[in-house]
Amino acid sequence: MSMIAAIALFIAAIVALVLLAFVANFFSLWLQALFSRASVSMFQLIGMRLRKVPPKVIVESRILSCKAGMPVDTNLLEAHYMSGGDVIRVVQALIAANKANIKLDFKQAAAIDLAGRNVLEAVQMSVNPKVIETPRVSAVALDGIQLHAVTRITVRASIQKLVGGAGEETVVARVGEGIVSSIGGAASHKDVLENPNMISRKVLESGLDAGTAFEILSIDIADVDVGQNIGARLETDRAEADKKIAQAKAEERRAMAYAAEQEMKAKVMEMRAKLVESEAQVPMAMSDALRNGRLGVMDYYNMKNIQADTQMRSQLGGVDAQPNQPNA
Repeated sequence: MSMIAAIALFIAAIVALVLLAFVANFFSLWLQALFSRASVSMFQLIGMRLRKVPPKVIVESRILSCKAGMPVDTNLLEAHYMSGGDVIRVVQALIAANKANIKLDFKQAAAIDLAGRNVLEAVQMSVNPKVIETPRVSAVALDGIQLHAVTRITVRASIQKLVGGAGEETVVARVGEGIVSSIGGAASHKDVLENPNMISRKVLESGLDAGTAFEILSIDIADVDVGQNIGARLETDRAEADKKIAQAKAEERRAMAYAAEQEMKAKVMEMRAKLVESEAQVPMAMSDALRNGRLGVMDYYNMKNIQADTQMRSQLGGVDAQPNQPNA
């Protein structure tokens, strides 16, 4: 009996040591919360460990919120951590918003954090507006001159629009679109250079911050440079294109004329061939006429004399027509 009692006592001692070590692991956090008036029970700490939630993060967040006068329940902190949120940053955002008299509760701050936005940075931006510099935007005025403009946008975060509102990229894109529209509507690039504020005024009047997580406070033109004469370049390109079209049409007409010329030469050669063929039939016809008695010998010699006389006259006429040529 004494042996069994000794074994039971030994097991109880081991269990007590394990429990003491387990409790001692949370004792410092429990004591820290107790003296900070942010009470967290030992069972809550043990439950956090069992739920794989770091007790240190939850306790420190709880103490921070209590010291700021806006205590947050540990269950809400645990739920936000288990959802993948940043508990410390949410509590810091709540404190910053409270100090700046900005209306923000834990539910809204947690939603903003879970949406992927930095809620603390958003609160800071609500207090201290941020300046966003746009890339160089190019646009062409009505007179064809290109202008390059760089603007600085002063924005303030809107806490109520952070969930579901568009980000900085949308604001920059809309401002760039407004700049292009403003410069494109100017009658002359000189008007823009003389009064750059016309760009910012038109852009601000367009309400470009609608549907975004920001409120545009001001748009300042940082730099305006004159670019190329796009109108003249377009006219030059059009003239060059027209020139190439005219050259192509002229080449087409030349090719058609050359083809027609070659066709006429072929027809001339064909007619000459027919003439030679017809002339070759004359002696045969005369021979046949002589055999059949339709042509007499004297008639034949008279025709030959006429041909010889005609040939002589043609030769003499050629010599008289060119008197400066030496006689053969």
